[in-house]
Amino acid sequence: MKTAVIVFPGSNCDRDLAVALEQVTGRAPAMIWHREAELPDGVDFIGIPGGFSYGDYLRSGAMAARSPIIRAVVDAANRGVPVLGVCNGFQVLTETGLLPGALMRNAGINFVSRPVKLAVENSQTLFTSGYEQGETIRIPVAHHDGNFQADEATLDRLEENGRVVFRYAEEVNGSARRIAGIVNDAGNVLGMMPHPERAIEAAHGSTDGRRLFEGLLETVA
Repeated sequence: MKTAVIVFPGSNCDRDLAVALEQVTGRAPAMIWHREAELPDGVDFIGIPGGFSYGDYLRSGAMAARSPIIRAVVDAANRGVPVLGVCNGFQVLTETGLLPGALMRNAGINFVSRPVKLAVENSQTLFTSGYEQGETIRIPVAHHDGNFQADEATLDRLEENGRVVFRYAEEVNGSARRIAGIVNDAGNVLGMMPHPERAIEAAHGSTDGRRLFEGLLETVA
């Protein structure tokens, strides 16, 4: 499985994501600087990491979504290449239009950094085949702008079409309907605020994130 991780000025989880991918796939990902215009030939998976791309000036992810490399990411996603955006990466995906909605300032205007429980709402995606439908997993969050919001019609469509993949088991940041992660219509683009790459080894306190990458590897391979 040939993977790539996009790196922006201000990314701080790119190495975490790279380590997780190498542990699961046995192959280090290509680290792609935001100013590049092309992705490696034959890439099977693209990761957009967490952090504070461009210092989170303007809106979180807004400037990163206009980087040269993002045009190639959007083209790849439209061809069906799996794309995972974590935390700031989720924000970038909404800013590109690959996913609907927006990530707003957390309710209470506090940075939230702790492990949280997530309900697996859809285990039939490229990213969730390693989980059981309805199971509760434990993944850490670390964000200030993770409050997912969309209009009611969009939220209803996400629910009806099985595009809500992860839901917070308890109130975390004010997200509409406690949504923590969603996929696009085609199911090959996932945005999520929790950090699965930080739940890979037992020393992390949970290995529940590892199953996301293992399931993806099995499905794609």
